[in-house]
Amino acid sequence: MDLFDAPGEPVTVHAPAGTIIGRRAGRVRRFLGIPYAEAPTGERRFAPPVPRGRLPEPFDASRHGATAQRVPLFATTTIPEPSIPGDDVLNLGVVAPAPDDDRDDDCGPFPVLVWIHGGGFLAGSPASPWYDGRAFARDGVVCVTVGYRLGVDGFAPLDGVLPNLGLRDLLFALDWVQENIAAFGGDPDRVTVAGQSAGGAAVLALLSSPAGGGRFHRAVSLSGGVFDVGPDSAGGLLERLGHRLGVPPTRAGFAARTVEQIQRAVIDLRDERGGGDGLVLAPCAGDDLLPVPIVGGLTAHGHDVPVLLGATGDEFDGGLGQEARAAARAAGTRLTDVLFRSACARTAAARRQAVAGTWLYSFEWPSPVLGGAAHCVDIPFFFDVLDAPGIAPALGPNPPAELATLMHADLVGFVRGQEPAWARATGALGDPAREYGRPGAALAADTTGVFDPVVGAVGER
Repeated sequence: MDLFDAPGEPVTVHAPAGTIIGRRAGRVRRFLGIPYAEAPTGERRFAPPVPRGRLPEPFDASRHGATAQRVPLFATTTIPEPSIPGDDVLNLGVVAPAPDDDRDDDCGPFPVLVWIHGGGFLAGSPASPWYDGRAFARDGVVCVTVGYRLGVDGFAPLDGVLPNLGLRDLLFALDWVQENIAAFGGDPDRVTVAGQSAGGAAVLALLSSPAGGGRFHRAVSLSGGVFDVGPDSAGGLLERLGHRLGVPPTRAGFAARTVEQIQRAVIDLRDERGGGDGLVLAPCAGDDLLPVPIVGGLTAHGHDVPVLLGATGDEFDGGLGQEARAAARAAGTRLTDVLFRSACARTAAARRQAVAGTWLYSFEWPSPVLGGAAHCVDIPFFFDVLDAPGIAPALGPNPPAELATLMHADLVGFVRGQEPAWARATGALGDPAREYGRPGAALAADTTGVFDPVVGAVGER
């Protein structure tokens, strides 16, 4: 068995999508690589997702499916992000509780967490071992991880191409969950959509969209900035990309190149330009999904959806060194604040009139390896997977298990429908925030602080 195999004995589920054979190990069932739409190849490339016919029976769901990522963003990434070949990149995995045959009180329906991976909308992998939902299944939550189109194929504003194909994939996956998750023990009326980084930004985009209503009932955004762009923002990148690939920057031109060739060219251009193109391949405002920019959409939509969101204390500034971080903090130029923490405050302010609450958190535990509370470091704590591959190189040999227990319990409680124990945010300066892992602070269930989106620090109340 390798990294991509699910452990355990075969287990069968009969869903509207077909008969699906996964694996059961103890109290956890895994069903991996389930296609939720037709493969986006040939005429379906650069087209909206297409409904999948009933799966061939039985469908073997014992291994992770193909990933949209062909080329990782960097040679070494904080999160292990395997690339898996294949055309069926529009697939998802389901990790669900395995009911005890001797008990009748734990057979569901269970609340559902739908997880969207990050990667700057250019990369990332739902097959990462950091996203294994075994701890959620252990605690009575069905965890679904979703793959979606990335980069040019998912977010390029090309003539004749419907915008935001990556977001349309995610909406399609949420529809699949509504139709099929009951067969896995999940409750389609208790679906929480969650994600980190670009995945957290996608959550905010879906929350702001008029199309999001009814597909999910709670939302969680970890380090998710407000990353919408205008329809002309990617023009320069697409011109340079077409020139590099020897094709016109059109649908037909890019369709003449493989996904891998395009992703490699994007990474090469980034390296040559020092990252100057930024997040121009991202959710694009001005179509039916995002008729207005995300912050504007948040003032009008999703007001019945409780939201939990936050950021790490240092995000991408952890490696600067103490003096450089202090200087950036004083000048207001920290990426942590500009891209991430400010998005939390803007979201809370936009939702000021929402009936459902908004709650903030701040992750402050400094990784001894990465030099601060860095981007992505909070994920294995929320997922409670401190024994997963790749943890020690990012978090050191002894990350605090009690912090993972606390953070995971908070997230599970939110997914179950509980109101967080700390006060709601109002969008004002000094909003309360749950504080996780601040050095020198006692680890307690009622640890709260003040969320400062400008300075990027959490002070005691």
